[in-house]
Amino acid sequence: MITTGIDVGSSAVKVAVVDATSILALHSERIRRRDLRKVIADAYRIALEHAGADANDVVYVATTGEGELVDFKRGHFYGMTAHARGAIALMPSARAVIDIGALHARAMKIDERSRVLQYRMTSQCASGSGQFLENVARYLGIALDDVGPLSLEGTSPEVVSSICAVLAETDVINMVSRGIKPADIIKGIHVSMAGRYVKLLRAIGIEGDVAVTGGLAADAGLVAALREALGDTNVLTHESSVHAGAIGAALWGAYRHEVIARRKSA
Repeated sequence: MITTGIDVGSSAVKVAVVDATSILALHSERIRRRDLRKVIADAYRIALEHAGADANDVVYVATTGEGELVDFKRGHFYGMTAHARGAIALMPSARAVIDIGALHARAMKIDERSRVLQYRMTSQCASGSGQFLENVARYLGIALDDVGPLSLEGTSPEVVSSICAVLAETDVINMVSRGIKPADIIKGIHVSMAGRYVKLLRAIGIEGDVAVTGGLAADAGLVAALREALGDTNVLTHESSVHAGAIGAALWGAYRHEVIARRKSA
């Protein structure tokens, strides 16, 4: 039984193909001003090719995020629900999730069954988002893949105090004019972002390990800053953390398919 999850974000589309026992394939496509329907179709097709399957093999297509343009979906799951399920699948000891996306971050307290017990979110204007970090990297002439490793080289981070992304970007421009090294600017931004995430996590009363999911889960510098800010709390990442939402949607889709099948056979 193969199910797929499609996580349509503001900057990328992620697809997960799973069966009853394993993750068969993961794929993501950056949107980059392309037609979103085509990006979704391409990402889905490539993911199925990687899984060695075709659309006829899939019993349930589930979406999360902004999934309205996925015309072939059978069901849709709220983002927090999908990320919680994906986090537990990848990191079973997690009892909280910090999902860091392009436009916002959200902290969720979860149980061992991936139920969301409490949550807090940043606002879209906050300088704690992936889009803000991408804008700064573009201004500094740094490739996104280099942001994490460069941050780890920083020794004297310049912390950005403003929660407004526009004002924070002005702070960065001033740092450049003062001759602050890019590594220290990026590390300072990571420290500032981590501080905001810690406030969200403490507001929900975290108890146990924290899993990082979403587009910035692969940013080693940000994860390091979060670990330092949380102190003794164990911060978990996984090589597939970026796809946690899509994985969670696929797994919830499998569950819903089984429930429907049982009802039909009863």
